[in-house]
Amino acid sequence: MSPYRHSTETHRALVQIGSWLRETGYAMVAPTPETHRRVNARPDNATARDVRGVFGWSRPFEPSLLPEGIVHLLHEAAAVDAAGTLLQSRVRFATLAGELFVHSAYPTLDEDSVFFGPDTSRFASFVSRAIEVLERTARRDRPRSARLVDIGCGSGAGGLLAARQLGSSIDEIVLSDVNQKALAYSAVNAELAGLSATCIESDVLAGVVGAFDLVLANPPYLVDDAARAYRHGGASHGTDLSLRIARESLERLAPGGTLLLYTGAPIVDGTDVFRARVEPLVAEHQYTFRYLELDPDVFGEELDRPAYDTVERIAAIGLVAQRPTRSHGEETP
Repeated sequence: MSPYRHSTETHRALVQIGSWLRETGYAMVAPTPETHRRVNARPDNATARDVRGVFGWSRPFEPSLLPEGIVHLLHEAAAVDAAGTLLQSRVRFATLAGELFVHSAYPTLDEDSVFFGPDTSRFASFVSRAIEVLERTARRDRPRSARLVDIGCGSGAGGLLAARQLGSSIDEIVLSDVNQKALAYSAVNAELAGLSATCIESDVLAGVVGAFDLVLANPPYLVDDAARAYRHGGASHGTDLSLRIARESLERLAPGGTLLLYTGAPIVDGTDVFRARVEPLVAEHQYTFRYLELDPDVFGEELDRPAYDTVERIAAIGLVAQRPTRSHGEETP
């Protein structure tokens, strides 16, 4: 596998901006796009009045609002646009679980946008709770070091927060994505978190080798008319990509390894479409299996679209699948 190589200048500049924001006590919870739109539409929010307005709300700003050195770094990172006499950042920074993450500016309309929002927070909470359970029930003979991969890592939040929680038991962090901008931002976020991670360009697990002790994924699960990679989950109401990730991940789990998959599940006539597809797949492997409905109703605005004309709601779910430490039928020594 070949690590993604990004611009040294861009990386250094974004790390310096993030470090400065942390030193100033910056904090920003990334809202949904609809909330973002509504808040920015208020007359008083036409332009940024503070640093959060610049780096959290993506509002145009007077250059004098920021230190001259930070404006220079934005230009150095090619992360700023002119908006008349004003400037507008092409990146946002969000805080989650004590860490700082760079991601794409609002609105995330480009094919290579790196999204960060409430789904990221739900994913991180699901992973954190699942790891707590795994840690309590872990065997004493588990490996002292382990490999972690975050598939479709985006900002890298899932993998980096999981690695932070697991501490020294994680020997290798792999952040994979088909989006090169996501890999560049993940590398920045890893440095901001003080963690060493390998960022790999990979279509699911095609570009990485070997087995993993922990596989994480928060894939796109909506039907996007433009088929943008950061948002489009494919056919079957957006479940195709999640099913593919489950299939490939289950085959690459090391003995005792775990898959933590957060995704959306369209409900049609009371039936969970994704569960009906993924449960037989896990059963084939004879792995232990938990399926959690984390939020019964997300992205309700999507139901107005033709792609969802038979869907009554979209649930956010968490799948926990664990490979036994020993193969089926293997006797304990």
